[in-house]
Amino acid sequence: MTAAVERVDTSYLESLLGYNARRAALSVIEVFMVRMAPYGLRPVDFSVLSLITHNPGITSRQLCTALGIQPPNLVAMINSLEKRKLVLRQPHPRDGRAMGLHLTAGGKKLMRDAESTAASLEAEVASRLSASESKTLIRLLQKVYL
Repeated sequence: MTAAVERVDTSYLESLLGYNARRAALSVIEVFMVRMAPYGLRPVDFSVLSLITHNPGITSRQLCTALGIQPPNLVAMINSLEKRKLVLRQPHPRDGRAMGLHLTAGGKKLMRDAESTAASLEAEVASRLSASESKTLIRLLQKVYL
């Protein structure tokens, strides 16, 4: 007769970096999705718009490199953001073949609100950590992927 499991042993999984990173990401992304729903933004849309916000004139190629997005996927995303009148393309000042991406006035307003919402979410998520622990965690996670 086999014994019933009284207490689930998760120690092996909890020893894995990927498991812990994924569990943390899932808990944050779940709330992020709810908070960004009023803005009609998925995490990748938010990331793209945030980079455009803080880097007016950024090119699609630069966005792909910074976020690890495949160019065809980004083209569809930019087209969608353009249809929503959040983003516009303007000729790049130094590269005649490239287009720089800029936020419209509506895009700027949306991102002010969305980034404020994201900052509130980050504060809630980090509330279990000290400021020093939060900075350390970010630095350590970046060592894994940068």
